[in-house]
Formats: sequence, structure tokens, C-alpha cells
Amino acid sequence: MTYHRIALLTAGGLAPCLSAAVGNLIGLYTAQQPKAPIIGYLNGYDGLLRGRTVEATPEVRTAADIFLQHGGSPIGNSRVKLTNVKDCVKRGLVKEGVDPLRVAAEQLTRDGVTILHTIGGDDTNTTAADLAAYLSRNGRRLTVVGLPKTVDNDVAPIRLSLGATTAAEQGAIFFENIVNEHSTNPRMLLIHEVMGRHSGWLTAATARAWRRRLAQLAFPPGFNMRRDQKDIDAIYVPETPFDISAEARRLKAIMDAKDCVNVFLSEGACADEVVRDIEKRGEAVERDAFGHVKLDKINTGQWLGKRLGELIAAEKVLVQKSGYFARSAAPNAEDLRLISEMSDAAVRSAIAGVSGVVGHDEGRGGELRAIEFDRIKGGKPFDPATDWFVNMMRAIGQGMVSRESQAVSRKS
Repeated sequence: MTYHRIALLTAGGLAPCLSAAVGNLIGLYTAQQPKAPIIGYLNGYDGLLRGRTVEATPEVRTAADIFLQHGGSPIGNSRVKLTNVKDCVKRGLVKEGVDPLRVAAEQLTRDGVTILHTIGGDDTNTTAADLAAYLSRNGRRLTVVGLPKTVDNDVAPIRLSLGATTAAEQGAIFFENIVNEHSTNPRMLLIHEVMGRHSGWLTAATARAWRRRLAQLAFPPGFNMRRDQKDIDAIYVPETPFDISAEARRLKAIMDAKDCVNVFLSEGACADEVVRDIEKRGEAVERDAFGHVKLDKINTGQWLGKRLGELIAAEKVLVQKSGYFARSAAPNAEDLRLISEMSDAAVRSAIAGVSGVVGHDEGRGGELRAIEFDRIKGGKPFDPATDWFVNMMRAIGQGMVSRESQAVSRKS
């Protein structure tokens, strides 16, 4: 048997799958290639550039199942783009005039790595593709097989990313507690800000998960504790523009009737408007190594809360973010099944020498396979015409139209 030397790397933000995926991969390789060395690069591409590793010892291999019980990453993450030379130099990862891709490739060569598993979103995996292409141009073959990690579920053409289902469930658990804050003050506007830069999938899925939990709750007769006070009154996602004046009129009537308003907001839903406001003031907008606006710095929830709160005469506005709570959880049973299935496919693909990102390929009828790197794209939009979302919007009395439908309407 030909034994490989395997390296694992997690990168980007957290999702409820990283630890479990690492544990699954270690367990699978231990069973199929017991003599194959396994290392993990600490803190993603940061560790690869610095040559910082941890080894899967016999004791770790024996205890691989323990990783499945935990959230976070057992080898650490970072946001490093190997083709962003300026950022790598600024962070002290490489010296001026040195190509980070060359440094990473040389480190992989020194470590004798023949299979690299990257667990991350589109940025993580496309960066891995850049690295594999560089090695190929320089006469060295490396099999790179990625696993798709993102709570946003916005990686095309992958049907469902690892960790997304758990994040939605955890966001609903988070809201189950904070929704009770409406009882602390009359005319409360409560905004639940959910992660989601370009895609509203997580916000929509979290809202669905909460309404399912709400349906299981009993309420006492009389007193000021009613189901409608805990239900959702508005859901705002990047794919569905809304008229804040029209929404304010609708929500003010709700506020007058039940003394509170509950909003689910994707952090990217109002991001463009917030960025424009910041830049009009002559202030700089912070961005990461990939050029993305740092959404945790611009506070879309606070921006919306200030404007909407004034329009609906809210006495108190409370903005709560579930993102870090949700993304750092251990995976639920549904995600554990998906992680196991994808990890198994990733190991089979890697041993066969087939690079790509493992997922159910929407362009191939949902086939689970290693999808070609050049087909992997981030920012896959959520479809607001999805039946369950349409039905949920009707149930909360909110009529919305997608950006695509709005564009067609303007043309006609």
C-alpha cells in the first residue's frame, strides 16, 4: 500500500463542523492508512506560512471521536489570502518581495505533504486551489480536497454547507431567550441580527427553526404572555429589498397592537446603505484580507434600529447578534451525518488523487463529489421564492419581492 502524508487546515470564521470534520478525517485515515502521518497546520494558512504544525499522535487517533463533541477548531483558524502579498507582508507572515505562495509550497514540500484537506468557505478553498496550481506549475503534484464550511450556506454549486443547519438551530435557541426582553419595557423593538453577508439563507432558516420551537410552547390564559409577542414580525435578507417607510407603517400598527415588534435581520441586508453612510462622513470602512467589509464593525442592526425605532415610535430598541453564539456550537445530529458523509467522500477522493471541494453538486443532480475548484464561488444567493420561505412570510403577514423580480417589474 502507498502511504500518503496528510495535512489538515481550517480557515476563515468558525462553523459548527470544524472540530468534527477534523476528527472524522483523522479517524478515516487511521482506519484506511494507519501508517500515514497526519499533521494539522495551526491557525490555517498563517500556520502554513510559519511552519507551525501539530501531529496526530497514536493517542489522538484513538480519541478521534471526541472531536465530534466540540465546537470551534482544534487546530485554529485565520483569514489569510496567499495571493494578497501586501497583507501577508503587513502581518509579518512573509518578508518584503517574497511570494507567499512560494513560501507555502516550500513548507508543504519540506513537510512531505501529498494530501492537503482544507476545511473552510469559498475563500479558503479557492486559496487552496491557487496553491495547488502553483505547485503544479512548478512540477509538484499535491492533491487538495476541501470541505465546505460556512454558516451562510452560500457556496455554489454546493447544496448544503457543513455547519449551516446547526447554526440555524442555535440561532433559534438564542432568540428563545432574548425574545423575553420585550417584557422589560413598553413598545420594544427587538432586532435579532443574524450572520449572512450576501445570502439570507441563515436568517431565513433561523426564523423557520424559531417558529417551529414557538409552535411547541404552551401559553397560560390571561396575563401579558402571548404567542404573538414572541412571533416574528419582519424578516429582512439581502435578496429582498424593502421600503423602510412602508415597513414602518406596517410595523407601527403591530407595535400599537401588541406593544412589541420582533425583527430578524441578515447582517448584509442593509450593508450597502451603512457603508455609503460611513463613506459620506469621510470615514474608512474596515475590510479583511479578501476585501470584504468587516460586518461586525459597521453594525447594520444598530443602523436599522435607529431609523426604524424612530419611525414606529419604539420606546426602547434592543439589537442582539446571535452569530458568535451560533457558529461556535458543536454540530447537531443532522450536521454530524452530513460531516461524516462528506468526510468519507473527501478521503476517497484524496486517495484517488482527485482534487476539488466535496459537496452535493447542484449542477450534477445533487451528486456527492469533489467539485472542480474553478466552479466554486461564494455569495450564492438564497432563493426567496422557496416554498417554505414564501409560506413563512405569508404567515407573518409580510409581503416581499426578490431583487430579480423587482428588476423584471421595472423593465416591464
